[in-house]
Amino acid sequence: MTADPSWTDVFGHAEPYPEQADGIDAAIGAASDGGFLALEGACGTGKTMLALTAGIDRVRDPDSDFERVFVLTSVKQQLRQFETDLETINANLPDGYEPVSGLTLVGKADVCPYARENRGGIDRKNVYERCEGLRERTRNLTGEGGKTTAAALADDARSQQVGLLDSGSASSVSGGSDAEYLTVDGEPTPYRPDTEEFEGTEFCPFYAGFLDDLPDDGGDPAEAVPFDVTALGHVDTDELVRLAAGHGSCPHSVMGALVPEVEVVIGNYYHAFDPVTTGTFTGALLDDATFVVCDEAHMLEPRVRDLVSDAVADASLRDAVSEITRVVQPLSFETEGAESDDAELVRGELADSDVSLAELEAVREFYADLRSELDRRVTAHLDREHHDWRASMRELEDDELPLRDPEKPGEDAITTWATEEGYDDRVWSRAPAVGAVVKRVLDTLADEDKRRAAPGVGRTLNAWYREGHEEFFRAIDLERTDDETAPPDSWRRAYNASLALYNCLPSEPIGERLGEFGGGVVMSATLEPMDVFREVTGLDHLAERGRPVVERTYGLTFPPENRASFAVDAPKFTHDNRGAPGERNETRLAHLDATAAVARLDGNVLVGAPNYAEASWLANALEARLDKPVLLDESSGDRETESLKAAFFAGEGKVLVTSLRGTLTEGVDYRGDRLAAAVVCGVPIINTARPRTRAVITAYDRRFDSGFETALTVPAVRKARQAIGRVIRGPDERGVRVLLDARYARESWNGVRGYLPEHERQEFQPVSTDMLSVALDRFEAR
Repeated sequence: MTADPSWTDVFGHAEPYPEQADGIDAAIGAASDGGFLALEGACGTGKTMLALTAGIDRVRDPDSDFERVFVLTSVKQQLRQFETDLETINANLPDGYEPVSGLTLVGKADVCPYARENRGGIDRKNVYERCEGLRERTRNLTGEGGKTTAAALADDARSQQVGLLDSGSASSVSGGSDAEYLTVDGEPTPYRPDTEEFEGTEFCPFYAGFLDDLPDDGGDPAEAVPFDVTALGHVDTDELVRLAAGHGSCPHSVMGALVPEVEVVIGNYYHAFDPVTTGTFTGALLDDATFVVCDEAHMLEPRVRDLVSDAVADASLRDAVSEITRVVQPLSFETEGAESDDAELVRGELADSDVSLAELEAVREFYADLRSELDRRVTAHLDREHHDWRASMRELEDDELPLRDPEKPGEDAITTWATEEGYDDRVWSRAPAVGAVVKRVLDTLADEDKRRAAPGVGRTLNAWYREGHEEFFRAIDLERTDDETAPPDSWRRAYNASLALYNCLPSEPIGERLGEFGGGVVMSATLEPMDVFREVTGLDHLAERGRPVVERTYGLTFPPENRASFAVDAPKFTHDNRGAPGERNETRLAHLDATAAVARLDGNVLVGAPNYAEASWLANALEARLDKPVLLDESSGDRETESLKAAFFAGEGKVLVTSLRGTLTEGVDYRGDRLAAAVVCGVPIINTARPRTRAVITAYDRRFDSGFETALTVPAVRKARQAIGRVIRGPDERGVRVLLDARYARESWNGVRGYLPEHERQEFQPVSTDMLSVALDRFEAR
């Protein structure tokens, strides 16, 4: 490194854009003072390179306290962009600079050698349960009082393989003896294709290999990493698996050991905000030596709300009761004269903990009664709302049963019921400890690999009792299913039910978590209005505590003559105005005419509707009017979505109609000629009839000036802006962007034009419906 380092040394391109340079300086300045840059930057700003450059500059500056950059993004495509930009930085570092070390965090299913190859009875569906069980048994074999050592296990697994090859007994359908080695993506490992056993106990040789590589004195786990990450630069998932598994070590464990060691860690919001993930995997990153980058930060609030909410499923209550019974039974049998080693084990665990047998039995009784109360409430609801529901279960839809008035915070019905039944704070507070004991006992007694229900049930019910009622909302969620194993007259044939603890206002956990980092960048193409964003993400709270928050907003820098942007003054596409899908009225006709005018343009056209029902109506109506193919995106899985995208991009121009609340209107790359125009039909405000939505509005009303605008309107406008942002992705691209609804075009009591940033209000000039076609023709003629 040079004696006087500058961020230009780690910037990955020859010259930054002016906005990039300004943003990098702002981010470095804010982080140096322990603060954050809140950045809205349109496509072309170079936000990814901006953030990485600022963070790496802080890490590489010898006078800085930062040791690493932690990137969080909710979109896989953006994760890959950070990987690409980091590789670009490393490829263009000045002579004498060491490469910037980096690591991408993924789940066990992506790195487990057995799961990747579907061997050893392990696949992507059961990898978490199997991994937990195999690790536990490996630790039991090699830990204090164990039968052997990690070195012996790993060596034995290797020698068995070598012995097979030396004896000539190895066989292969391809004729090569090396096929007896487990290969991962073509890379051979030192072990057989299946898990190993030691004296009848199954273990994971890869995990044994990792344990063997750990320092004997309990020192730094990074010493078990079988490669020099500082010499490699960024290590992606495939390279991690190749290097670790090829050495005979567990890739997931190696990944965990590397987390605090590399300069750039790339992950998702789970890695910073999910309590389980941070408690078991990424906790070392949550300190003031970390420069955090929150990408796609317009999704920070809803994503974190989901992560800090929780639920207890009916099936989990059932399993928790069974698990506690399994622990209690040996002691019950013993009182009847049947002694057993199991009873001795249970007594030992109870003696080592502060949990008594009476507490186990009390919590079990509570869970059983709680499940009965859940059953009673669901049955009563269905009897009241759907009198013939037993004869027409397939017609039931997802539902939500509020346990208090969503607009009047107060104690929920389940907590009240528990008090009336005599279940006081003792049973609620002891549930987590009971769950922990049950897990330890069953992991020792049972042979099968299984996630235990009791620990999670205990943690969530403890939070249910502990958390307040103004910012948390409690309800019974009913999710459609088809379970033929349930009794024919039970709602369990039609529903998965759960007790949901919903965090209405996650600004405090967001702000508190951001405050644990030393500083950084929170960024998106759609953060405005910035004052609302700062409030709902807790940044204002940090600023009040002396952590500076610097703002930057950058618009499109590409040639303005290459784009046409219209805010069409069509009738407001609200539920009241448009009526039911298929209804013929002035509002629907106006929106259909305008959408069809845009859809007729050459090339691919993306049409965003407020929801999937309206998307279906628009697709059918457009298909009857247009000569080009019309594709409909419906709520579906990743495979169907990817197939639809491929069909849209292939061949001649098409129209793709989707919901603005789906996955195709943000985070998808429509670069080049993939998209010629986008039209947003209406403002995608979510259904306010849902109880939890009303609870969110109420919580926001109590904290902010206007709950409806803050909680619903602003996120809806960001969704619309994300959709139109798909069109222009480079300096040479041409395209049309249309916001179709009077609320975008002019101020009114429920207008949203004021929620567009100033540069977009200037670009999206109002146009009447009858002049839209003329304006489109003028642009095409240019």
